[in-house]
Amino acid sequence: MIKEDIFWQLVLSRLTYLVSKLRTSGYLDRYHAVAYPVQQIYRYMDKLHSGQKELVQQISYEHIQQILGGQVSVVFYDVTSLYFEIDHEDELLKTGFSKEGKHQNPQIVLGLLVSRNGYPLAYDVFEGNKFEGHTMLPVLDSYNEKYNLEQMIIIADSGLLSNANINELQSAGYEFILGARIKNEKHDIQRKILSLKLSDGDSAVVQKGNLRLIVTYPDNRAKKDLINREKGLKKLEKRIKAGRLTKSNINNRGYNKYLKMEGEVNIAIDYSRFEADGAWDGLKGYLTNANLSKEEIIENYGHLWLIEKAFRISKTDLKIKPIYHRLQHRIECHICISFVAYKIYKELERQLKEKKSSLSPEKDIEIVKTIYQVKAQTDNGEVSHILLISKEQQNLAQLFNFG
Repeated sequence: MIKEDIFWQLVLSRLTYLVSKLRTSGYLDRYHAVAYPVQQIYRYMDKLHSGQKELVQQISYEHIQQILGGQVSVVFYDVTSLYFEIDHEDELLKTGFSKEGKHQNPQIVLGLLVSRNGYPLAYDVFEGNKFEGHTMLPVLDSYNEKYNLEQMIIIADSGLLSNANINELQSAGYEFILGARIKNEKHDIQRKILSLKLSDGDSAVVQKGNLRLIVTYPDNRAKKDLINREKGLKKLEKRIKAGRLTKSNINNRGYNKYLKMEGEVNIAIDYSRFEADGAWDGLKGYLTNANLSKEEIIENYGHLWLIEKAFRISKTDLKIKPIYHRLQHRIECHICISFVAYKIYKELERQLKEKKSSLSPEKDIEIVKTIYQVKAQTDNGEVSHILLISKEQQNLAQLFNFG
């Protein structure tokens, strides 16, 4: 249990008042009558960096075991990048591939592990130029070493699919389900996939060495793929008409793969390649060594959106960025505080669902921010009263039994 009041003030502020630590200090003083000068906050963050990250993850793990009935057998892993509005690099802040298109900005890479219901399990921070595929094993090994899980199936998207990762996962004895890049498979595997002739909702297994490649085909995905291809084609046609394409654009990235050179200078669209690409519309692959049915593989992978939601909430609702710190240990501490804030957010979401409330966590927090407590000093000591003025405030107080 983390008992320091300053820790919880910083965490709760990340849920309700998303600003720098300097402005957080002023907010706590003005609205909560809590005096934490910003230098005291920084000193505490230095302490938090050195001692409480492991405790935070231990508490999170124990809580998740409790609410999931002791079962943490399926985990989801993904990474994101967080950039900084500065020019200089250091040992942690490095320029690298940015998921937000900020390739010129120093950044860090954040790896996050969550459970099936989207509850955060563990995280780690890596140098901004580290390849995302090299972050997964360190996080998994550290987590498994601490909690000695007998069986754990790891689910990750195709961005983490590499031969090195697959070999390391198998060598370490992990079961996994990874999104497959079926268009990049060897020609014999591609031929097998395209010969399946799947209909809406069908799935099939293609053996790939000692691994299984599960291939599915939903009509709605095929329609979406077709729409995207047509949009890409129209963009190319528009750029050719405007004369804004050169031979440097001819590569295998995105829809530029439909381009070809005619003679010395003429750039044209290879419509036959565009049509041939339609054979892949709707097809989705999953590479696995897990001892599950193909239906279970597909169903489990379908929950991967939860980690995407976790990053979205952390980046937008909890505003893990922008990060105003420059020292490495304070950056890591800021992420630790954001991790705990997200943990509370998920617990609030769980309790609202358990209480069959129609409120979202965002709406709940919005209402809480309008509730005030009045304190007064009398001859008999201090008295306090929570002001519940609106109907929604009263309903929330009744829902959580306070006021």
